[in-house]
Amino acid sequence: MESSLKNMVLVLFTITLLSSAAVGGVYILTEEPIQKAKEAAVNNALEQVLPDFDAKTSETIEVNSLPIVVHTATFAGKAVGYAAESISKNGFGGTIRLMVGFDTDGSILNINVLEQKETPGLGTKMADEGNVLLLSFKDKKPADINMTVKKDGGDIDALTAATISSRAYAEAVAVAYEAFKVACGWQTEAGDVATGATKQEGGNNE
Repeated sequence: MESSLKNMVLVLFTITLLSSAAVGGVYILTEEPIQKAKEAAVNNALEQVLPDFDAKTSETIEVNSLPIVVHTATFAGKAVGYAAESISKNGFGGTIRLMVGFDTDGSILNINVLEQKETPGLGTKMADEGNVLLLSFKDKKPADINMTVKKDGGDIDALTAATISSRAYAEAVAVAYEAFKVACGWQTEAGDVATGATKQEGGNNE
């Protein structure tokens, strides 16, 4: 009986050890390709939201206790634009990550959605070209507009039946703007950004 118990424990231990080794091996094999894919996505987004540049530097600025990476793009040694990898954790489906491009005068050049897990056909439309959220921000100076959705008294058009997703998108843009102001030297530290991006009872995105 004692021998059988020892054998059982040994078998279970061996199985656990082999399983752990297999998982570790898969992680090692996939870690580099995943990282390369993320870097490629970021580089592609930078090209989408910035004017032509021949060099860039990057720094991390904290906004709303979130680390926001801001890239300063230069051409022939002169700053031509800034791009902030911004975050909102208040999307209907969770985290939303945007790349927001700014001209040197603070105007929003373009916005690229890096990550979102919103409802298909509703919140996912934030990634569509020419959607109402993007058009509410593009070519605008954040200082001149109220960066909340119209339902909350702001100037931003929300996606149909996706108010929470739209609030999170607007929050991420506002966070990006705070980081931009620090990166370009307009202010020494970023302020907090208030958010109304909360889920309603019953899981309604409106």
